[in-house]
Amino acid sequence: MIVIPKIPEDVARAPLQRAFHLGNGTIRTLSAFGAQVPVFIESYIRSWKPYKDAWNYEDGMIWLGALDLYDATHDMALLDFVRTEAERRITPEGVMTTFDSADYNIDNIHAGRILPRLYALTGDERYRRAMDRQFSQLLTHPRTQSGNYWHKQIYPWQVWLDGLYMAQPFQTAYAQAAGKPDLFADTVRQFLAVETNLKAESGLYHHGWDESHAERWADPVTGRSPCVWSRAMGWWVMALADVCEAAEGFDGRDDIARLLRESLDALRRARKPGGLWYQVADQGGRAGNYEEASASLMIAYALMKAERLGVAETAAEGLSALRMICDRFVTPSALEGICGVAGLGNTPYRDGSYAYYLSEKITPNDPKGVGALMMALSEAGPLTAKP
Repeated sequence: MIVIPKIPEDVARAPLQRAFHLGNGTIRTLSAFGAQVPVFIESYIRSWKPYKDAWNYEDGMIWLGALDLYDATHDMALLDFVRTEAERRITPEGVMTTFDSADYNIDNIHAGRILPRLYALTGDERYRRAMDRQFSQLLTHPRTQSGNYWHKQIYPWQVWLDGLYMAQPFQTAYAQAAGKPDLFADTVRQFLAVETNLKAESGLYHHGWDESHAERWADPVTGRSPCVWSRAMGWWVMALADVCEAAEGFDGRDDIARLLRESLDALRRARKPGGLWYQVADQGGRAGNYEEASASLMIAYALMKAERLGVAETAAEGLSALRMICDRFVTPSALEGICGVAGLGNTPYRDGSYAYYLSEKITPNDPKGVGALMMALSEAGPLTAKP
């Protein structure tokens, strides 16, 4: 059964959870995208509450977004926020009190991406020890015959694009920290298997693939889900961009760069002329489809980051998308236009159809969108400073 926590629709009026103030320099930087942007981010973090008690990717999106903004602005308020939340969940001995590797949920790897960054910033050994604990799940996580991690134990033999973002940037960072290039070689193989099994003729990718072909949503011949969901594409290109950055010096990085470049080219073709990316990315002219904020933010992030990494000359398109999102969807109290959740199977059954993706509720301030907003802003800051 799918349970979705309640998220405040107006963060300016939500109960305060902590004192939090952005520095004046950060406010000036973010105000380049509208005076409402720093006001919203301050209010969001002041009122932020964990998405759930257990270690989870939704909280990880907010922590990673705040760390990205810290890297771009050196605003200690952002680092202090993430470090405080991490220390509540990780003992000095590195025990992760809210993480259970036996769940075999690939989503639960994602928040571990804060660990190598906090260790590098603080030198606190708890984070190095916790990295080992986080990685322990991947040592025994079930895999498809093609070599990909199952999305979850409750979704056997399935690969969703989301899962590449949840696991592979952490695995690559761990490979660097542990000096294990074989782990990155495994990451490359998993991405290339997805290219083989989920890529459509358009160059876009289907949301999911069932190797067993047992699910009702799976095509009986290909095993693919029916549609190209735009946030799944957002997860995919963010995964590629982040892995490409973390894989410096590893053999196989060129394969990741190629996949990123080709995927972004396909997304550029799918973008609404003069607009953003549709909820169902390859059916833009169809009745009921709409421009979705979180996917558009993720794609904007990847477009900007790809140019910084020397992979593609796409930063201007990413920056234009980010400005459009801030103008249309960000208010002092909310980030609007976010599809709250979408998936495949489970109860009630999600069949992956066009009608299904349009039926999911729009959820203002969902962390999947807010985290992506902070990440995109962190990539855009240096661009706005260019003459």
